[in-house]
Amino acid sequence: MANLAGVLKNEIARLARKEIRNETSVIRKAVSQYRSDIAELKRITKEQQRRIVFLESQEGKRSKTVKASKEDIGRVRFSAKGLRSHREKLGISAADYASLVGVSLQTIYLWEREQTKPRKSQVAALVAVRKLGVREAQRRLEQV
Repeated sequence: MANLAGVLKNEIARLARKEIRNETSVIRKAVSQYRSDIAELKRITKEQQRRIVFLESQEGKRSKTVKASKEDIGRVRFSAKGLRSHREKLGISAADYASLVGVSLQTIYLWEREQTKPRKSQVAALVAVRKLGVREAQRRLEQV
């Protein structure tokens, strides 16, 4: 009799495991699909973030550099004193002025002390910044 009870118990356990396996296989497939979907969404999100960073940097460069006409550039002579006075008129630091022009702080420092002179492309940026008023300069600095 003890043998019959053991066999019956083993058979019931086997059938229970088989039923559980059948019931959970659908859930396992769904979980596997969800994991794949999540991984794909993570890849897409990462790619979108990379594109956003690139586009923001491009927009930042575009908004930093103000366009000046070729006529204005040809007639302009660089003056360190004029650069310093314009920066002070705007009431901004050399670092902020450098970000408006699109150069480094060190470059502005050297220009103001007449140790170096700007290139033609930099003169174009300076001419464009010279056209800015106090409010416009502040607005552009907030964007940067």
